[in-house]
Amino acid sequence: MHPFLNRRSFLSHTATGIGGIALAHLLGRDRALAAAGGPIRPEINPANPNAPRAPHFEPKAKRVLMIFCSGAVSQVDTFDYKPELIKRHGQPMPGGEKLITFQGEQGNLTKSPWEFRLYGKSGKMVSDLVPNLGALVDDMCFIHSLTGKTNTHGPGENFMGTGYTLDGFPSMGSWTTYALGSENDTLPAYVAIPDPRGAPQSAGNFWGSGFLPAAFQGTDFNASNPLRNLSRPSAFSPATDKATRDFIIALNRRHLERFPGDSELAARISSYELAARMQLSVPEVADISTEPAHVLKMYGADQTGDGTKKTKAAYAKNCILARRLIEKGVRFVQLFNGAYQTGGEGVSNWDGHKVLAEQYVKHGEVMDQPTAALLTDLKQRGLLKDTLVVWCTEFGRMPTFQKGASGRDHNPGGFTAWMAGAGVRAGFSYGATDEFGYKAVQDEATVYDFHATILHLLGLNHERLSFYHNGIERRLTDVHGHVIKAMLA
Repeated sequence: MHPFLNRRSFLSHTATGIGGIALAHLLGRDRALAAAGGPIRPEINPANPNAPRAPHFEPKAKRVLMIFCSGAVSQVDTFDYKPELIKRHGQPMPGGEKLITFQGEQGNLTKSPWEFRLYGKSGKMVSDLVPNLGALVDDMCFIHSLTGKTNTHGPGENFMGTGYTLDGFPSMGSWTTYALGSENDTLPAYVAIPDPRGAPQSAGNFWGSGFLPAAFQGTDFNASNPLRNLSRPSAFSPATDKATRDFIIALNRRHLERFPGDSELAARISSYELAARMQLSVPEVADISTEPAHVLKMYGADQTGDGTKKTKAAYAKNCILARRLIEKGVRFVQLFNGAYQTGGEGVSNWDGHKVLAEQYVKHGEVMDQPTAALLTDLKQRGLLKDTLVVWCTEFGRMPTFQKGASGRDHNPGGFTAWMAGAGVRAGFSYGATDEFGYKAVQDEATVYDFHATILHLLGLNHERLSFYHNGIERRLTDVHGHVIKAMLA
């Protein structure tokens, strides 16, 4: 008989094997079994999908505030100073003769209508279009070498929001809440605050959950338009309303006990209960009228009048709402500046094709003061220490004007974004475009790199955070992306 086949050896190896199976189960449950490059899929309790979950490693940031400017902000008119563009104003761009871009043939190099001035100890040159943000450059970490995959607004917004140009993929906020849950159980884990004039061109896809569970999609509302269908019917008293909700909760819990393994039922009950809690929490957090007068003035929310002043005040109130949500521990807040307007050029976003100076002077007034006040307010309240603020747009603009127009065409070849707060180098600039601001030429970075860096600051490994869908381990950065380590504090 073979020595390993005797009864004593058989029983010994059987016991060892059972122990190994138990150990493997425990390691798998705690995600300690995965190889260094293996996927990490967080365990989600359907009855409480937004329960806080541990990051992959020690994070620098607990939450994210993403400020997105819809319409593609021109880098050469805001944060990317190009002396050579000023020097060669009115001349053809070398190598760009008869260049055809998104809307057609390009004209000559055109300097910015705004002067650039030196700001901060870091000595950053910033346009007079955004002087309030210019005053805060020592808190910011700029990236001037971003590149995109498309020169079309909808796909460009999708790419910045989800990492894919097509519809139907989970947004950055959905990936974040899928991984980490929330620190607040009376508000949504992920809130999108549309511009007072409307939604971005990619609309709900920007804050959608795609193939992730629906619990991780963004809830959209702003200071002017609170959540729909949330208010208590006037015919019901608060006491009656509460008693009704308590009774429904009791019935739902009893029903769930009959089907303990039904995760879809548990998830549905959880969403109903969150909606009930939001009846109290959302009106409170969205009531900007309770803010002190000096805070309203700092943001510009106290301005009255029509046109630009009215829009600025409404956007300022959205900025205050964003700060209040961050204070309450909402994990991911998305604040939009600019909205898609069908039927032509419009002035509701940063899409400055025909009359850039006329449009941008309005956009700058709306965006600059409230956004700067938001960053200042977060810092004064100590929230910037563990909040990552991200400012971005879908792509950049050409250093030339379009032929026959007074505006700049789309340009995904090199554009600017910035971060501030938890874990980033303050008063620092990374990467560069060429002498005219046309293409990234130094430390070129992709949107995948941008996303990887944001997840890293949240304590998440972008290569391992995944969701198994249609036979593929999906992730925010697809199969791309590297953390931009030079931007880290």
